[in-house]
Amino acid sequence: MQDNTQASKPLYIRLRANDNVAIVANKGGLQPGAEFAGGLRLIEQIPQGHKVALEDIAAGEPIRRYGEVIGHAAKPVAKGSWVKESLVLMPEAPSLSNLPQARGAQIVQEPLEGFTFEGYRNPDGSAGTKNILAISTSVQCVAGTVDFAVKRIRTELLPKYPNVDDVVAVTHAYGCGVAINAPGAAVPIRTLQNLARNPNFGGEVMIVGLGCEKLQPELLLPEGMASPADDSDIMRMQDESLTGFGEIVDSIVAMADKRLGTLNRRRRETCPAADLVVGLQCGGSDAFSGVTANPAVGFAADLLVRAGATVMFSEVTEVRDAIHLLTPRAVNQGVADALIREMDWYDRYLQTGEADRSANTTPGNKTGGLSNIVEKAMGSVIKSGTSPISGVLSPGERVRDKGLIFAATPASDFICGTLQLASGMTMHVFTTGRGTPYGLAAAPVIKVSTRSDLSERWHDLIDVDAGTIATGKATIEDVGWQIFNLILDVASGRKKTWSEHWGIHNSMALFNPGPVT
Repeated sequence: MQDNTQASKPLYIRLRANDNVAIVANKGGLQPGAEFAGGLRLIEQIPQGHKVALEDIAAGEPIRRYGEVIGHAAKPVAKGSWVKESLVLMPEAPSLSNLPQARGAQIVQEPLEGFTFEGYRNPDGSAGTKNILAISTSVQCVAGTVDFAVKRIRTELLPKYPNVDDVVAVTHAYGCGVAINAPGAAVPIRTLQNLARNPNFGGEVMIVGLGCEKLQPELLLPEGMASPADDSDIMRMQDESLTGFGEIVDSIVAMADKRLGTLNRRRRETCPAADLVVGLQCGGSDAFSGVTANPAVGFAADLLVRAGATVMFSEVTEVRDAIHLLTPRAVNQGVADALIREMDWYDRYLQTGEADRSANTTPGNKTGGLSNIVEKAMGSVIKSGTSPISGVLSPGERVRDKGLIFAATPASDFICGTLQLASGMTMHVFTTGRGTPYGLAAAPVIKVSTRSDLSERWHDLIDVDAGTIATGKATIEDVGWQIFNLILDVASGRKKTWSEHWGIHNSMALFNPGPVT
């Protein structure tokens, strides 16, 4: 960034010395004739966050940002002009053959000791940041009934159990009318199984089914938590002993009452930061995402890893073009191969649907200055920080390792969040440039804005303003520590995120790559 803190002065942000484009930092953009401190003069209007050519770029020549080729010039681009989306020809995705090898054991930063949070210890040794009763469902048919019952439970029962934070219905659009034995069915089934095991749910399993569905409720009993022969955790609406809707709802409420009593006896206790499982995601990204919010989250991710915690980054299509930057960071070649496996699986998944990675970039991304998925991916992976990648999860798998984990998911905010919950996430950090009210009922969501003007407009939705990095009011390290400390405070119940304050959250969304019959 030009060394000038006066907002009225033309400012741009250049990330690497060999970049031939930079993004305009000024709110509202800049007009033709604007001149930067280094002598560059604009020859046309450029909106905030959009790219300016730092030099003449001939047709076909690489366009570089983040020190990486994000495209090639569709025609000659003059110095000082707006590098619009139409001028950037997207390159082919990196080949999955002959990628850089894993570097193996790497020198890591000094461990970060002494950091704790007040969490809920579970029988399996995990620790939750919330104390929630989850009511799982085996089929969409019962969703309305369970939602009705949850309203009663919140009104009639929760006041009796002040130590329980909430009751959450895990409803979904799966369970019947699907090819239950198709290979793709493994994804939604294991997702539902593992959602019930989320540390924020305290190990109290409760499943409501219909009775005739393909996905029989006993298939959702988490391994090791209950016996398949034991129906005490399952209620079927078609049970002939139940007469009428009222009796069905009463049965659900009674099951919940027993489990709420158990959860209410839990108390927060001091847990090491190593017990945290933090998921990272971005949504409504813009050109500032990879400059402010994501680097700050990456710094916080490194702090968490140093403290022994588990950190998950995801969104396959938003790391696919940066895979060559990730395989060298794998702790061993097996982890590098697993990264490649997940990229290849998703490539084939998109091809089956006659789509490719370019379908990811949204109109809002482009309005915010991102020309294509390559540029978006380069900014996205920065939130993984610099730590070695210690493991890889297929969609919906449960995390078992500490350190930095790649959890393969689609980039859809809601599906990614659901899959990270299934993997064991207990805290979520979500960066946004365009803005989103996204939230989750099952885990706190800390929202980090890429720009200060978004934080100012959405002062009661954004938790951390990383835009201060662009204006020079704070460093990446400053905001990274702010995020790290806020994670500990929110995990302890000392502070609430704005989404928790307002009680807003999105429904869970399963990823079902299998056929629907």
